[in-house]
Amino acid sequence: MKLISWNVNGLRACVKKGFLEYMVQEDPDAICLQEIKMQEGQLELDLPDYYEYYNYAHRPGYSGTAIFTKKKPLAERYGIGIEEHDTEGRVITLEFEDYYLVTVYTPNSKRGLERLDYRQVWEDEFRKFLLDLNKTKPVIVCGDLNVAHKEIDLKNPATNRRNAGFTDEEREKMTELLDSGFIDTFRHFYPDKEDAYTWWSYFAKSRERNIGWRIDYFLVSEDFKDHIVDAEIHHEQMGSDHCPVVLKIQK
Repeated sequence: MKLISWNVNGLRACVKKGFLEYMVQEDPDAICLQEIKMQEGQLELDLPDYYEYYNYAHRPGYSGTAIFTKKKPLAERYGIGIEEHDTEGRVITLEFEDYYLVTVYTPNSKRGLERLDYRQVWEDEFRKFLLDLNKTKPVIVCGDLNVAHKEIDLKNPATNRRNAGFTDEEREKMTELLDSGFIDTFRHFYPDKEDAYTWWSYFAKSRERNIGWRIDYFLVSEDFKDHIVDAEIHHEQMGSDHCPVVLKIQK
C-alpha cells in the first residue's frame, strides 16, 4: 500500500498546479492533505475511486485538512475532542481494520514565537490523543508537524536556532512524541541522509538551491514497525512550497 502526505498550501491553487495529475501518476491508496485553505463547496474534485473527508477551519482561507482514501474507513473523527484546539481544522482520524490513519497540521509558532506557548499545550494534548488511539490499535500519523527535529533536518541549523520550527522547545516535544512509542519512518530507513527536505521558503530561490527543512513526516507506532516497507520524499513534485512525502506499507 502507498500512503502520501502533502501540505498543499491551498488545495484550489494546487489543483491548478498539477495536483490531479500527481494523483493519477502515483495512484495512492490514501492521500492526506494539510493547509487546504478552503471551505465546503469551494472545490469539486473528480476522484471517483476515493472517499473524501475534510476538516475545514472556521476561519475562511486558513489551515484545514483532508484525506482521500480508496478504502472506506470503519469510522471517521474530526479534531482531538478539545474545543480550543478544534476550530482550525487541523486533525482528521480514520479508523481502518488494522490501524488508525491520522493527518495533522501542527500549529506554527509564528514569527517572534508569538504562538509557541500555545504550540506547547497543543503538542501535549495531541500526543495524549495519539496514545489513547494506540491503546486500541496501531497509529499512522502524518502531516506537516512544523518542526525540523535534528540538525540534519534543515540546511542552516546554526542560524535558525530560535526560529519557529527549530526551537529547543519544539524539538523536545518531537523527541517526547517519538520516545512515547512512535517511529520517524524516513529516519528509520535513512538515518544519515542529508539534504532531504520537504519545505522551502519562496524567498531567494531556496528550492532551486535546496535550502530547505524537513518538517513533513510519517510516524508509526512501534508495534507497526514490521509493516513499513519504505519512505520517500518526492522533492521534484511542484505545486506547493512543500513536497509530498510517501510511506509504503504491507499488511
